[in-house]
Amino acid sequence: MEDKIEGFDFEDVRSYSKLLRAYKKLGIQATNLSLADEILHEMVFDEKTLLFFSFTSTIASSGLREVAAQFIRDARPGIIITTAGAIEEDIMKCRGNFYLGSFNTDDSELRKKGINRIGNIFVPNERYEELEAYVVPILKSLDTKGNGKPASVSGLISALSEGLKDDGSILKAARDTGAKVFCPSIIDGALGLQLYFYRQKHPSFVLDQLADMSDLANTTINAERTGALIIGGGAVKHYTIGVNLLRDGLDRAVYISTAHEFDASLSGAFPHEAVSWGKIRPSAKYALVNDEASISFPLLALSLHEKVRKTAKLRKR
Repeated sequence: MEDKIEGFDFEDVRSYSKLLRAYKKLGIQATNLSLADEILHEMVFDEKTLLFFSFTSTIASSGLREVAAQFIRDARPGIIITTAGAIEEDIMKCRGNFYLGSFNTDDSELRKKGINRIGNIFVPNERYEELEAYVVPILKSLDTKGNGKPASVSGLISALSEGLKDDGSILKAARDTGAKVFCPSIIDGALGLQLYFYRQKHPSFVLDQLADMSDLANTTINAERTGALIIGGGAVKHYTIGVNLLRDGLDRAVYISTAHEFDASLSGAFPHEAVSWGKIRPSAKYALVNDEASISFPLLALSLHEKVRKTAKLRKR
């Protein structure tokens, strides 16, 4: 028999890491979150593991942006894979605020007021105007420096991050820690439109989406072990597990997702499906947390932060 199902003594749980350990015996998704915490710690504290951190744009849209920035500083992922939406919204939040709204609202009225809705998050049109003002000069600079040569997506992302000074920024955290940022869907969203508009006026500007593949593939292949925290689905999820096909799969993986398996979409595919493709190794440790990330990700990040701080203190002794 396995461990019995039971709750925990409130007096025994005095830290996030202890709470997540206690979750193991609660059952339901709490048990999966406890396993995810265990695997995440193994990935981060294994110096021979190349950690991938992959997430969709809602991480940047919501207050999880600042959580993700601190997670990057604690976990030190070697590779970050995200969407154009996350990149643009991270930049936008460096220029101004998003606001808490409601899921239940009159969207026609919001349209009249120049407010864009992401669930219960409101984004004024001014943020997009500020994005354009920030991005266009950087594109001009890249175009000039490139002297007609195609720019890589990672090079563009790096250039976009250089002027960001907000410590809550995901891109700044990546820059500060040396993480490589890749985006398989750079021409999507408002950022993609800015690239399109700029190209209309400057036909010589070329963005090479294949330029990053050699770096990403070689970095992945040469890693002794790889692990991934993947929040959400879509292109970033597949880009992460897909490149690990080149080395017969991830050694460890944690998925956080609300998607369902029944429609056979990649977003809803469970980790064991990736085993059939060679994207996750048969011997790998993995966990799937069926949960919305604003609830589970902060707990994982706080638990890791505690351990990182504790480890740092021990090393100073």
